[in-house]
Amino acid sequence: MKKLTSTWAGLLLWVLGLLLVPLFADNNWIFIMSYFAIYAVVSLSQDVVLGRAGMYDMGHAVYFGIGAYTTAILNTQYGVPILWTLPIAVVVSALFGALLSAPIVKLRGDYLLVATIGFNEIFHMALVNDVGGITGGPDGIYGIEAPSLFGHQIMSQGGIFVLNWILLGIVLLLMNNLENSRLGRVFRYLKEDELAATTLGVNARYYKILAFALGAGIAGAAGTLFTSLLQSVSPGAFVFTESVTLFAIVIVGGQASIPGVLLGAVLMFVVPQVFRDLAEYRYFVFGLAMIVIMVLRPQGILPRRRRLE
Repeated sequence: MKKLTSTWAGLLLWVLGLLLVPLFADNNWIFIMSYFAIYAVVSLSQDVVLGRAGMYDMGHAVYFGIGAYTTAILNTQYGVPILWTLPIAVVVSALFGALLSAPIVKLRGDYLLVATIGFNEIFHMALVNDVGGITGGPDGIYGIEAPSLFGHQIMSQGGIFVLNWILLGIVLLLMNNLENSRLGRVFRYLKEDELAATTLGVNARYYKILAFALGAGIAGAAGTLFTSLLQSVSPGAFVFTESVTLFAIVIVGGQASIPGVLLGAVLMFVVPQVFRDLAEYRYFVFGLAMIVIMVLRPQGILPRRRRLE
């Protein structure tokens, strides 16, 4: 009963925050917070694969990009409303996550990491070379409509902010439920001792593919809202360095730790937006931070609290 009450109280505070922030914050801060919500969702999706299932995925920007381009293509070429493309982007991204991971999930450590790097490079080159004539080449796709709700387009920054934070709230609930579910425990067992898990009857290959598909689907949803926020999409947003950034956020913030991942997303995506003149140095600063943290606190800034099963 106490847990249920605290959950409802948290939801009430969340809703109040969504309603009040657009009233008091200027458009610049609203954009920054919208931007953070999207990348927080992508970072949490990376945490499903890396932090919870323990697989070195250095190509996670692929699924983010698949969701974004699915929405952009459906909207500009077929006139499908943005929000209608959201479930399609989730399903397409999840399918690609399952299909791409199926042949490589038996790889471990560095070998899996190198394979996922290859996927990211192939995906980026396919976008740049306009394979199939639908990605717009190096310039990407422009003229994407604003999302609409009940026949009315959401044109204001405040409306986009609310939409993005609703998605973040849904993903946070999903991640919290995953933490306490049987599926989450299976992911944790595979990460900590795959051999022991398989001797207990766990189908390691199936659950690893499922982890990739789940992470990819969440990233695809973020891709849809990323596209609607910028009303354009281009290959430069899904390069290998973006995958490295997502990987680093989980490692530095704390694997399988929701607060840790959110803190990492703040450090990597919000701080550079606030100090835009120094944004070009974010990889340099974040690299130094990674070295310091890995030496002094290898479990991350806010690691997951261990508890008895």
